[in-house]
Amino acid sequence: MNDPRYFELQAEDPARAARFYAAVFGWDTVRAEGMPIEYWRVDTRGGIEGAILQRPVPVPQESGTNAAVISMQVEDYDATATAIHANGGRDARPKFAVPGRCWQGYFLDTDGNTFGVFEVDPDAR
Repeated sequence: MNDPRYFELQAEDPARAARFYAAVFGWDTVRAEGMPIEYWRVDTRGGIEGAILQRPVPVPQESGTNAAVISMQVEDYDATATAIHANGGRDARPKFAVPGRCWQGYFLDTDGNTFGVFEVDPDAR
């Protein structure tokens, strides 16, 4: 179950990025309400689902992190977070509800790369 199922692209200006990907690839994008950050859902029209979000942590000065963030679907968010911390990872953005969908959070691995973890929960609020 710990396989990639959802992509996220970080952007300084998510609305601008949404327009770009819609124009280039024909993706449908819609801004998600109720999120703690600016977040645009992406429908790739048949491919993996994804989103464009406000960059959750600054880009380091010495090494760029202009990359897509992969979010892993897990069965137990809290147990996974504990394992991440125990193995040298750290929080980039603490756990938050994606209303009616899941619990989500972002972490930095031991090399400073950002990745996401989510636990599906339709009752998340």
